Amino acid sequence: MALMDFLKKQFIDVIHWTEERDGVLAHRYPTRDFEIQNGAKLTVRESQMALLVDEGQVADVFEAGLYTLDTETMPLLTNLKHWDKLFASPFKSEIYFFSARQQLERKWGTPNPITIRDKEFGIVRLRAFGIYSYHLADPKKFYRNVSGSREDFTAEEMEGQLRSTLIGSMTDLFAESGVSFIDMAANQEEFGAALKNKLLPVFDGYGLALDTLVVQNVSLPEELQKVLDTRISMNVLGDMDRYTKYQVASSIPLAAQNEGGLAGAGAGFGAGISLGQVFAQSMSPGIQPPQTQAPAKESAEEVMATLERLHGLMTKGILSSEEFESKKADLLKKLG
Repeated sequence: MALMDFLKKQFIDVIHWTEERDGVLAHRYPTRDFEIQNGAKLTVRESQMALLVDEGQVADVFEAGLYTLDTETMPLLTNLKHWDKLFASPFKSEIYFFSARQQLERKWGTPNPITIRDKEFGIVRLRAFGIYSYHLADPKKFYRNVSGSREDFTAEEMEGQLRSTLIGSMTDLFAESGVSFIDMAANQEEFGAALKNKLLPVFDGYGLALDTLVVQNVSLPEELQKVLDTRISMNVLGDMDRYTKYQVASSIPLAAQNEGGLAGAGAGFGAGISLGQVFAQSMSPGIQPPQTQAPAKESAEEVMATLERLHGLMTKGILSSEEFESKKADLLKKLG
């Protein structure tokens, strides 16, 4: 009798998974000819789950604990097999282990700018990136919808699908919310919470639970950001006319640093005072410059001299070619 007990113990399997490699979500336990001995011991560690599959059908799910695989611990398998021999012989089934640990700091981002319709700026291209974390919550769904009968399935293999799904949901969220880019960029935490709620059912369909989603940055491509910065500057200064006058006034110190200064550019001290008055008037609409008498009629020599000075300002970049042509037309009228 003691010999029989000893021989029986030699056939009892000890089934467990130590997660030798990081990032493995699902692992098929290697059994010889898929045969598991009656009375085998199954150890499922904390942060793990196990699935017993018999002839392609999910028979039983095991959470953390120590199990003896017999008719008392596997009623679903017993029902599938309709055992009539008290489960005395080995049975051919597969054991799959699943890691339920959190997959932390998974990075997401837009590989290329995505095009969206912004209610304030119209059609714009947008970049965004951040991190998220998840864990495997439903081994049945994951087995049926994702991993199947493969020997191993890793988190890296899920990354492409999850990232693409996340970016697609983000694009839809922008379109559905109607919130402008500026408001969205200023409320990244709220944006992340809304995006997470939108993705929860998507992750659940894979048997996964989305734990956190963080939006770290929302931005425009460099060329569009420059346009936005210019627009913000104009809004701060008031309007385009004031912004243009501000740029002209700001260019005076730069012109003074050139060889010959403003005098060399043909402007002279009087031109500097005139531009300063224009700048002061544009920045302080309520303050009017002192009234001056109407200028005396200019001679042909004075008109030509003024044209030369204006041409020098255009050459130095203080006046644009359009502004020069406009002043030139006004001066030529005086000759007529």
